[in-house]
Amino acid sequence: MCMNKQYVSIDQLPATLRVFPLAGALLLPRGDLPLNIFEPRYLAMVDSAIASDRLIGMVQPLATLGPQGLHQIGCAGRLTHFSETGDGRYLITLTGVCRFKIIGERNDGAPFRSCDVVYNPFIHDLEPGAGEQAVDRVRMTDMLRKFAAASQLEVDWASIDAAPTETLVNALAMMCPFGPQEKQSLLEAVDLKTRAETLICLAQFDLAQGRRAAPGGGGGQFH
Repeated sequence: MCMNKQYVSIDQLPATLRVFPLAGALLLPRGDLPLNIFEPRYLAMVDSAIASDRLIGMVQPLATLGPQGLHQIGCAGRLTHFSETGDGRYLITLTGVCRFKIIGERNDGAPFRSCDVVYNPFIHDLEPGAGEQAVDRVRMTDMLRKFAAASQLEVDWASIDAAPTETLVNALAMMCPFGPQEKQSLLEAVDLKTRAETLICLAQFDLAQGRRAAPGGGGGQFH
């Protein structure tokens, strides 16, 4: 994670945030999420972000509320990498800043969606490493080895050993091939310890059920 702007207070974050609904996509504070943007409305969203605060809110759709439904909790990301492909697409990377709660949606005529949000429930997201001491890192790493072997995930173990605990937990949560509901539960975990424990439980349940991720299906290499 590398950002030119450091956010130290939620007062630095906008009360209205452009949002990108994407099922199965998980962004967490200080995590990096690469995205391939090609729909016109989301190209316009990226243009808007570049022209202003460079922030985009990642949020998952909520099918039970119909095609326009959104989960209340998402994560704001700063656009830290941008490139054009020459065929009308943008390749971007969002770096997670802070989670938010949606309190309403705006109808301002833009082709993309914007929501009024609050960050107060997640103020500790701005503190790098918050809650690391409470995480059982040994148990987490042991779980990862078993799950990676069963799910055919490529893992750079040297990077795992060197990574700070927060980076480890959040990177694993983002890369593991769980479904949208499981991803949402990882996002909404109250603190890093709870997220780590949720991740371990999900992996253990997946292994117990004998499910396996298809090669290349949601996995990736951890650097």
